[in-house]
Amino acid sequence: MTAGLDTPDRRGRTGLDRHGRDLTGNPRVRISDVEVLSCDWYVLRRTTFDFQHSDGHWSREQRETYDRGDGATILLYHPGRRTVLLTRQFRLPAYVNGHHDGMLIETAAGLLDGDSPEEAIRREAAEETGHLVGTPERVFDVYMSPGSVTERLHFFAAPYRSTEATAGAHGVAAEGEDIETVELPFEEALSMIRCGAIADAKTIMLLQWAALDGPFRHR
Repeated sequence: MTAGLDTPDRRGRTGLDRHGRDLTGNPRVRISDVEVLSCDWYVLRRTTFDFQHSDGHWSREQRETYDRGDGATILLYHPGRRTVLLTRQFRLPAYVNGHHDGMLIETAAGLLDGDSPEEAIRREAAEETGHLVGTPERVFDVYMSPGSVTERLHFFAAPYRSTEATAGAHGVAAEGEDIETVELPFEEALSMIRCGAIADAKTIMLLQWAALDGPFRHR
């Protein structure tokens, strides 16, 4: 018996090796095997499939996919003051891959964990910034790293009120989070992209959306 396959893993999941086996949307892809390599918290799979190339021939391929679930992120902005409310927290993967201290400035974000994208982003905004979001504006949905990671990230935006507290540490302490809120003038946040002080992809995408099509676009 194997945890995550025949018996529940520590998150209560079974049948993790069946993911993707019944896909029929692309007739050029025939999935033949799915092997679970790890399911300690997220799930690493190796999938074997036959792929029909544009010239008609078939080849046997293998790919590893990392499944951490889908997520949501939100840009909180104040249209009158032309400011944005971001977060700063430690990110180990960035730290071990060249970031000088691993403290990244980001939009509030988190995994859906079974909630709808709208419910999840309201939860994450409250946990990470102390801000209560009403009905967020949906911006777009994006596969952030489609070559290896299955995650689809749902992007949102919403205004925040200047009367709401933004200072201090936030996050879920039981999950090791220690998240600082950072209020910045919008133009300063854009300049931080250019100099590399903001290096998080989702944050860059939402800031550029705000400048091109969102609340701070030139009219």
